[in-house]
Amino acid sequence: MAEATANGLGQNTLHGTQAHDAAAAGIAPAEVHQEHPIKLYLVVWVWLFILSACSYLVDYVGLQGYLRWSLILIFMMLKAGLIVAVFMHMAWERLALTYAIILPPILVLVFVAMMVFESEYTLITRTLFFGTEP
Repeated sequence: MAEATANGLGQNTLHGTQAHDAAAAGIAPAEVHQEHPIKLYLVVWVWLFILSACSYLVDYVGLQGYLRWSLILIFMMLKAGLIVAVFMHMAWERLALTYAIILPPILVLVFVAMMVFESEYTLITRTLFFGTEP
């Protein structure tokens, strides 16, 4: 008896008789096994294949510079997001746990971006103060 969840991923849920049978057998609700449809895993696998192919195409086409690296990083982040969301079951976790796992890497990226912008100012200041470039 599968029922579509709020996010539409088709996660199986326990209905009245199944929940009663699980409780009668002494199985806690957290221990009840939930299965995801194989279609979900196949769709994710196809998307991972497409994103990997796009990542390889960036090198095959011969793009250079910031465009190359930004495209490779975007494809890498999309693949990592799919893997974390589906295969590590983050799509079905509580919002607080999701924030606890996803928010720190985002903040690290923000701080790295701030350091990149600050590096030009630091280089100019050192050049003016010491008189020579490193």
